[in-house]
Amino acid sequence: MAISLTTYTAATNKAVLERYMNLPLPDSKILATYVWVDGTGEFVRSKTRTVDFHPKHPSELPIWNFDGSSTYQAEGSNSDIYLHPCAMYQDPFNKGDNKIVMCETYKYNKKPTETNHRKTCLEAMQKAADQHPWFGIEQEYTLLDMDNHPFGWPKNGFPGPQGPYYCGVGANKVFGRDIVEAHYRACLFAGIQICGTNAEVMPSQWEYQVGPCEGITMADDLWVSRYILHRVAEDFGINVSLDPKPMVGHWNGSGLHTNFSTKAMREDNGILEIEKAIDKLSRHHLRHIRAYDLHEGKDNERRLVGSLETSNIHDFSADLRHYRSLSILLTSILEF
Repeated sequence: MAISLTTYTAATNKAVLERYMNLPLPDSKILATYVWVDGTGEFVRSKTRTVDFHPKHPSELPIWNFDGSSTYQAEGSNSDIYLHPCAMYQDPFNKGDNKIVMCETYKYNKKPTETNHRKTCLEAMQKAADQHPWFGIEQEYTLLDMDNHPFGWPKNGFPGPQGPYYCGVGANKVFGRDIVEAHYRACLFAGIQICGTNAEVMPSQWEYQVGPCEGITMADDLWVSRYILHRVAEDFGINVSLDPKPMVGHWNGSGLHTNFSTKAMREDNGILEIEKAIDKLSRHHLRHIRAYDLHEGKDNERRLVGSLETSNIHDFSADLRHYRSLSILLTSILEF
């Protein structure tokens, strides 16, 4: 007899777990959970170790290793991959002074793994440090049950058409708010610069915002906020999907919108600097599209169709008007 995944997930009793989670740890020890991006480039992995001191900076933590052949990051021979601590956060799951540690991944020969994009990102941010680049991220996602069906949707049908769900209130309009609220507070506890959240256009779809953050901090905050989201949803027996188009048909997809500015853009007449940047972006649109997902734009092509609040993936566009269907969104506040 087959066992339902939903039943299996619900089998653990969190009240029993709490007895053990409340046990005090020795004053001299903390738990450090190392987090990294695996070989898919889309998902995170983690492992936890005991540290016999209270670190003040990630550089104080030891380099660790794992079997890269089990994370799509190495072959069977020379499969050790090394974790280099880069950023440190308070751990909302183990609480106390325990830490979440964002890591870069390196091969046995000290070269970065193929999905260690943080290294090159950091190098770029260091070169641009005098421009003080700010980022604000809007991360959309969809909650799925253990059958990969949108959480709260009828099993043999569909909810009503889009319209009442965006920023909705009420049991017939939003699904999974407990997960959203838990994630929000967990991120704040961790020290992530999360600044908002809302229900999105498709039912069981949500968004949270992180920023403004300067430089590499944005990337670290984003990946750790994703890790926390998956961990929180795990406690509720729910899957989180970042797929650009989890449901075919007339349903909004999920994206990650990036708000960006430099110091010059934020000063008087900053619109001139913005226009220069837009001109540069327009010259390499398809090259950038190929870099935005791991399948050279094929994933985003399912979402960016020129409707359902998206631009057409093949066309570059920027304007102050009709901004929901443009590549570059310039809010009307720039006119004032």
